[in-house]
Amino acid sequence: MLLLLLESIAYAEEAAPGFTIAELWEHSGFIARSVIVTLILMLFGSILVTIERLIAFNRARNQSMRLAAEIVAPLQAGDIDKALKIASDEQFKASYLASLLKAGLKELAGRMDAHGVANARRAVDKAHGEEIAKMKRGMTILATTGSTAPFVGLFGTTFGVINAFQGMATAGSGLASISAGISEALITTGIGIGVAVVGVWMFNYFNLRVDKVKDELSSSESDFLDWAEKQLQGPSAMAGK
Repeated sequence: MLLLLLESIAYAEEAAPGFTIAELWEHSGFIARSVIVTLILMLFGSILVTIERLIAFNRARNQSMRLAAEIVAPLQAGDIDKALKIASDEQFKASYLASLLKAGLKELAGRMDAHGVANARRAVDKAHGEEIAKMKRGMTILATTGSTAPFVGLFGTTFGVINAFQGMATAGSGLASISAGISEALITTGIGIGVAVVGVWMFNYFNLRVDKVKDELSSSESDFLDWAEKQLQGPSAMAGK
């Protein structure tokens, strides 16, 4: 009896596929391979979005900081035309602060009165929303990857388990008959979870960065509108403040 058991184990070890990537791919069926390719494409998509968003966020923040430093002097002097010229400079085209200031300053340059300030308020609010939408560009890919990758992996897992049972039905209940199906099922599950983790981490990270941009824009919007209100009071009122 013991000899029969040892012989069956030895046969299973010889017949069972290995666990290298090449061997797992070789023993995977069409469905499992399709699932793996789909998950790899989802991972590449998430990586591309991550790289693009990192570049976009860093560029926008750096340009906004430089713009804030340069535009302070003309704003303090009440020189709307010069401030608008600085905000419209090509070197600040990726800045979220530039979009907000340009929208408001254009309205004030047209008419510096109560109606102009009201128009500036609406323009700034609109620019605020547009900039937040730009910051969120591509994040739906990360959200979709994080939420659906495990289910895509489970789709392959289901067919891997089916293959394992088919192996048991045709070759018996030995380890060799089910190892290919089980390895096929586990590899798709593992890849799906790994891809989902990347998507969720990156989505949460960029959500935090978007929240920071929202806070900065809200603070800048409030300061700008307060400055615009003070311009209506004239130089003498400004000097008294």
